[in-house]
Amino acid sequence: MVENPPENGPRSPEKASLRRELLAARRALTDDARRTAARALVRTALALPELADAATVAAYVSVGGEPGTRDLLDALRAAGKRVLLPLLLPDNDLDWAVYEGPDGLAEAAHPGKMRLWEPVGPALGPDAVTGADAVLLPGLAVDGRGMRLGRGGGSYDRVLARLERAGAHPALVVLLYDEEVVARVPEEPHDHPVRAVATPSGVVRFG
Repeated sequence: MVENPPENGPRSPEKASLRRELLAARRALTDDARRTAARALVRTALALPELADAATVAAYVSVGGEPGTRDLLDALRAAGKRVLLPLLLPDNDLDWAVYEGPDGLAEAAHPGKMRLWEPVGPALGPDAVTGADAVLLPGLAVDGRGMRLGRGGGSYDRVLARLERAGAHPALVVLLYDEEVVARVPEEPHDHPVRAVATPSGVVRFG
């Protein structure tokens, strides 16, 4: 799930510079490297107790150079999990629908934004995410404090704020490549720390 640039609000020059660097590294990955990483990510993510014990997992369909999630979505569903996937709204907020398998996805065009793959089932409303036991977040990096660097669109900042308002406390897990766990990312007041990062080689946890 790619987050798009924000329509308003100031940008952090530090974040923008780091995003460019990380996106360039993703573009440099070969197709074989991406496929290998996606297969390994299934193993490491499914080993997380937060996912093993979850009845409902909010996830996303990877696009572009993002760590692949397609195999993971199918593995979660095969394990009996209810998997929610996002639907991008015109204001960059996210609605949600249940993932019913690969045939239940359709390519969605959003004017001025990257084409995404979204579930075709009934929309459950933006608040559906508050019922998830675990939320898989896209990102570009996470640092040693658990602070996440997103793509800058603000979609998942809204999700995290909605969870906070609802008093919901699902496990927050970011899916990354190994090299994207970094020493530090620029932090802003609205940023929320995450519980863990799953990468192809393992899991990193934060206090």
